[in-house]
Amino acid sequence: MTATLIDGKAFAVRVRAKVADHVTRLREEHGITPGLAVVLVGEDPASQVYVRSKGKQTVEVGMASFEHKLDVDTTEADLLALIAKLNADPEVHGILVQLPLPAHLDSDLVINSIDPAKDVDGFHISNVGLLGTGQKSMVPCTPLGCLMMLRDHHGSLSGMNAVVVGRSNIVGKPMAQLLLGESCTVTIAHSRTKDLAEVCRRADILVAAVGRPKMIPGDWVKPGATVIDVGINRVAGAEGKTRLVGDADFTSCAEVAGAITPVPGGVGPMTIACLLANTVTACCRANGLAEPEGLTA
Repeated sequence: MTATLIDGKAFAVRVRAKVADHVTRLREEHGITPGLAVVLVGEDPASQVYVRSKGKQTVEVGMASFEHKLDVDTTEADLLALIAKLNADPEVHGILVQLPLPAHLDSDLVINSIDPAKDVDGFHISNVGLLGTGQKSMVPCTPLGCLMMLRDHHGSLSGMNAVVVGRSNIVGKPMAQLLLGESCTVTIAHSRTKDLAEVCRRADILVAAVGRPKMIPGDWVKPGATVIDVGINRVAGAEGKTRLVGDADFTSCAEVAGAITPVPGGVGPMTIACLLANTVTACCRANGLAEPEGLTA
């Protein structure tokens, strides 16, 4: 391996420490405690684990954690009523509805019912529009974490060629918008892009977010490029067990790249850390206070 390893797990620890420091200052200087409300509908095992982790880390940084667990057959009207209540609660500064929702619930309707100022996932259509036009918004957590790590590694990203492989609303599109905001030259590619390999080879920054295990091999990577691997794919491992791999083939890419994030331990830990950062940012904005440095886009 020749690439520098970008340790997202260690970076996330530093982000959470910054969040905790700012939470302490908000409480001691202004008497305010940021609050994060997480809504889980149903009993999806992966979602339950994720929600528990969010709640634990929220409390660890000194914020108030409000968890709402609803039955899988909860009606849309009842869910919307809960969100309206959270929108009006001054102790709640961030609201997150855990996805995916059960099939009978309209995810777009539910997400767009959240107060955009409390939409710490950054999925509300208003925040999408604000980000797309370069205005102040709540930024989706995973792309924000990627941007933080890129800034930390490179300093200025201005003028760099960036290729984002993946066009999802959650990662690909907002990642491209953030990189444009850093004055990168940005290409959004995907599984149907003609000569995808050649497109990837032009990238100084290559963000893999397509959702296919090991789709990007090392010979698609420009020598010295930075590879940010957003993929989290569970594949068969030894002795009938499964293991996590990214969208980039780590072994071959690490021989060519200048820097790379591992899977696991790269982008993943940054997602919850940025959720906490977004909640603090939302709290500061709601109270007309200065936003925490280094925790926003």
